[in-house]
Amino acid sequence: MLRNYLKIALRNLVRNKVYSAINIGGLAVGMAVAMLIGLWVYDELSYNKAFANYDRIAQVWQNQTFNGRIGTQEEMPPPLGKSLRTTYGTDFKRVVMSTSDFPSILTVGAKKLTKTGRASEAAIAEMLTLPMLYGTRAGLYDPKAILLSKSVANAFFGDTDPVGEIMKVNDNNVLRVAGVYDDFPATSQFDGLEFIVAWNDNDDIVGGHKDDWDWNSFLTYVQLADNADLDKVSAKIKDLKLRNGTDDSRAYHSELFLHPMSKWHLYSEFKDGINTGGRIQFVWLFGIIGGFVLLLACINFMNLSTARSEKRAKEVGIRKAVGSVRGQLVSQFLSESFLMVGLAFVLAMGIVVVSLGWFNQVADKQMTLPWSSLSFWLASIGFIGLTGLLAGSYPALYLSGFQPVKTLKGTFRVGRFAALPRKMMVVVQFTVSVALIIGTLVVYSQIQYAKNRPVGYGREGLISIATPTADIHDHFNAIRDDLKKSEAIVEMTESHSPLTDLFLALAGYDWRGKDPNQNVSLGTIRVSPEFGKTVGWKLADGRDFSRAFTTDSSAMILNEAAVKLMGFKGAVGEIVKLEGVPFTVIGVAKDVLMESPYTPVRPTAYMLYPRKGNFAFMKLNPTIGSQESLRKIESVLKAYNPAAPFDYQFAEQDYAKKFAAEERIGNLASVFAVLAIFISCLGLFGLASFVAEQRTKEIGVRKVLGASVGSLWGLLSKDFVGLVVIACLIATPLAWYFLDGWLQQYQYRTELSWWIFAASGAGALVITLLTVSYQSVKAALMNPVKALRSE
Repeated sequence: MLRNYLKIALRNLVRNKVYSAINIGGLAVGMAVAMLIGLWVYDELSYNKAFANYDRIAQVWQNQTFNGRIGTQEEMPPPLGKSLRTTYGTDFKRVVMSTSDFPSILTVGAKKLTKTGRASEAAIAEMLTLPMLYGTRAGLYDPKAILLSKSVANAFFGDTDPVGEIMKVNDNNVLRVAGVYDDFPATSQFDGLEFIVAWNDNDDIVGGHKDDWDWNSFLTYVQLADNADLDKVSAKIKDLKLRNGTDDSRAYHSELFLHPMSKWHLYSEFKDGINTGGRIQFVWLFGIIGGFVLLLACINFMNLSTARSEKRAKEVGIRKAVGSVRGQLVSQFLSESFLMVGLAFVLAMGIVVVSLGWFNQVADKQMTLPWSSLSFWLASIGFIGLTGLLAGSYPALYLSGFQPVKTLKGTFRVGRFAALPRKMMVVVQFTVSVALIIGTLVVYSQIQYAKNRPVGYGREGLISIATPTADIHDHFNAIRDDLKKSEAIVEMTESHSPLTDLFLALAGYDWRGKDPNQNVSLGTIRVSPEFGKTVGWKLADGRDFSRAFTTDSSAMILNEAAVKLMGFKGAVGEIVKLEGVPFTVIGVAKDVLMESPYTPVRPTAYMLYPRKGNFAFMKLNPTIGSQESLRKIESVLKAYNPAAPFDYQFAEQDYAKKFAAEERIGNLASVFAVLAIFISCLGLFGLASFVAEQRTKEIGVRKVLGASVGSLWGLLSKDFVGLVVIACLIATPLAWYFLDGWLQQYQYRTELSWWIFAASGAGALVITLLTVSYQSVKAALMNPVKALRSE
């Protein structure tokens, strides 16, 4: 019986090549989109699951009240780790203090490379169950030890065992290689961590703040004891900082809590101390889009199968007359749908294989198809079964319900309401497609709105160089003079923070008229006197830093947001204290956008930095080419440290990274929107072809009676245009509701302009007319003699 079903299904496929191609092609595209999105969702959900202690690891975060709002941060004070171990030793198996990742120059012999690493307490190796290739995890207990990733070890030592080799970090820290661990997977929060040095409490790491409960600059990871409950332990440690900290800690109502590893990647956003989600919203978004795109393809199958019902009515009648029961007919029609879905799956797999590299590039992923995984093939079989049932169940039940008497007498007609379900499904298709188009336009509009926001400095021709060693600082004046003489640069400066981030925010500020109950935190940036001239900021009042004024060592420049916060009418000349040390305000700078382009600029104070900066900024000379300037800069820097790598970043490129996540979402959404429209139009093309074929005689009669090609085109097109108009009317309020909610997460956001909805609707109508016009015009141009010769 099954062989018979398959034979009939194959005959129908061959007999109706166009409709079979439309069905299989549409299903293949829909299934390919669903599979790509499925791989992306799986990749997102698998973050950090490679760690054996995944369900027992957490990070300590804290909520603090600043400027009247609750802020959430991961930075912790140095003494927290020791306090957790001594006070709650039974609740934790391991507690680890760590720095954030930082770039460093690693040196072995004459070879120097810039790599990213961190300093961590030794238990980090066991907590993360580092897969050691050489050495042991215990090697980090040596205070002069360093663990290297496989890629870094290969870069320096090749395939040999490097344990025991000597390596310098930033030219001032001589360490011994204690082990090599395998590179962290891409689906890990520690991806890109290329080395780990041993944590110690000396000034190199904690900077003299060993016992300072207000110095929030480090990360704290914990591994819960086997019998400990995360929520209960989180409640226990809530007030630990309040009990041990100073009046400042108590004033800012610092409350600790545990953020589990399972939520690090997908639930990383907080608002007013409450977790509001994060990337999980995109997992849901693309999961829903994948389901809808697959549904569109299945709707095509249903529409074309039921539309051609009259063609198969007699077949159903004969089968019922010779004894077939409805269940057998359902099985036959389902077998046809499963055959088509099976063929579509093979084609979809080919599409996925070909497009996966491009998709990885767009999504910034490293996904692969797990060919050797049994669960992958079981999921594929389930996917085929689900799609087959979704696409084939309605046509099977519809076709198997025909009455044999009517179909064999030739009196069977589908009725004027038979097309209603098909019309409803076309409306669903274009509602989804138009909503996706609107969503894509809104995402791009929001990105462009943020890109056009004034940043307060000149990005063009501005480069930054991370300075982990003291070479540039120790020879700053000489290097600056040499570079200016070579005409490579206009100006040069040092800074504690990069231009696209804010490394330090301090709470110990005081000024005249400050409310004693007001808890405030200001961004704090230490710079050299040439900062303003180099970055090209604009002063709203007062003057810039200058080496001509020795008093500038105790001077301060505030941004406009800080002046507004402090309530100064004229800020220049005011005294602002930081930790009791007085600074005189000499200028007010227009707000410089350093953090997210979607949030207000943080109140910030700029002061001169007496020590080495973390970054050097250089403004390239616009009168010569950038490549020539960079060549001259490298030549000058090599004169002071020949082996040091010349690594730089353009400010424009750094700033562009702030839009990377939204741009990826926009690119993916646009691709899915185009494919959704393509699938919908594919089905519309098939329906238009069927309607034109069904109304061949009517068109012939109308042409004989004098109907023009234009009127016939309008006759055949108006029904489809009407359905798309209805879809636009449904999609517009739905899209507005969800997109307005999405935009609310951005404090700096665009408006939902009417033209976006109008353009999306107009575009859908134009695409619809182009799709159906081919069949409509073809039918209208047909010789009426051919249509009426059998009458």
